[in-house]
Amino acid sequence: MTAPTPAAAELVQRAAGVIAAKHRGDLAGAEELLSAFPSEQAKTLGFYLLADLALGLVKASSGESIDDLVRELSLLVAATAGQPPANL
Repeated sequence: MTAPTPAAAELVQRAAGVIAAKHRGDLAGAEELLSAFPSEQAKTLGFYLLADLALGLVKASSGESIDDLVRELSLLVAATAGQPPANL
């Protein structure tokens, strides 16, 4: 994947801000940042790029493959949702 453009980088930063605000308990700030995305497509792109970058950071520090990390993440999501994991 190539480096994000300045516009895409702004979307990634906004998505990261939403997550940071939520984790510090600033739900109004998180909502405000979410509503600042210009469109649903921009919101989707921002969170996709953020997830891609975050997985890349974990891969770099853990040495695991992206496939293994996504598998672990899927299992964690299924466990927290109380559902059996899909065929991974």
